[in-house]
Amino acid sequence: MKQSLLNLLFSLIAFSIAYSIALLTGLALIQQAVLIAFLIQWILFIPAYLFQTEKFYDITGSVTYISIVTYISVQSYYAINVNIGSILLASCIILWAIRLGSFLFTRIHKAGEDKRFASIKPSPTRFFMAWTFQGMWVSLCSMCALTAISSDTGVSVNALFYIGLGLFIYGFCTEIVADKQKSKFRAIPENRDKFITTGLWAKSRHPNYFGEIVLWLAVALMSFSSLQGLQYITLISPIFTYILLVYVSGVRMLESRGYKKWGHLEEYKTYQKSTPMLFPKL
Repeated sequence: MKQSLLNLLFSLIAFSIAYSIALLTGLALIQQAVLIAFLIQWILFIPAYLFQTEKFYDITGSVTYISIVTYISVQSYYAINVNIGSILLASCIILWAIRLGSFLFTRIHKAGEDKRFASIKPSPTRFFMAWTFQGMWVSLCSMCALTAISSDTGVSVNALFYIGLGLFIYGFCTEIVADKQKSKFRAIPENRDKFITTGLWAKSRHPNYFGEIVLWLAVALMSFSSLQGLQYITLISPIFTYILLVYVSGVRMLESRGYKKWGHLEEYKTYQKSTPMLFPKL
């Protein structure tokens, strides 16, 4: 009972953080978008728990990104404050969401399950917390872009915007290439119990997460010039992404899993010592 109450408390805190930042933007549209993001998670949590499945968890995150970005873009269009910068920024996020969502959806259906949820699914409050955290992830990562698109003049197109656009393309391509290299490596039966050390994985132990962090930093840069006052707090996006991927899930979990599986191998120890964890060596 105590753990269940803590799970619900953490869920409430996650929602409160996201919605409080939305309130600080001073824009009703952003507050509505955040509510939509969480409602999508909470509604789909019901069938996910009833059928004890996590197979549409990741794709729901991507659909949520697409939904709220589209909602904000359409509302801004009717307010006649959409411009080429707004279109490009919205397109970048939607393109990323489609690519990542389809990749993760395909991967989990091939694998049959997501091991992260093995101990989470049986608990309704813990599983609900996972879905709520996804709502917070979507809200915090996209909020600077949503705020910029919702501004009176739309997204400002200047030198900083183009620097951000260039960084987004770099981060997006890095993530795609890293995922494809690992998928191709794993597709070879002989590599089933091996770790990848080729391609981008020779430069970084987690190049896909590096690309993810870079592209959200790029989104923040593209949004920066359109923000004002307390709206600058929405630039927490790349910081939140870094903390989430390095200290919560992603890197931390994979490093622990890798050490348990290959920690006794000298070649793995050498790989860890010679290859940066996240930021690629030149």
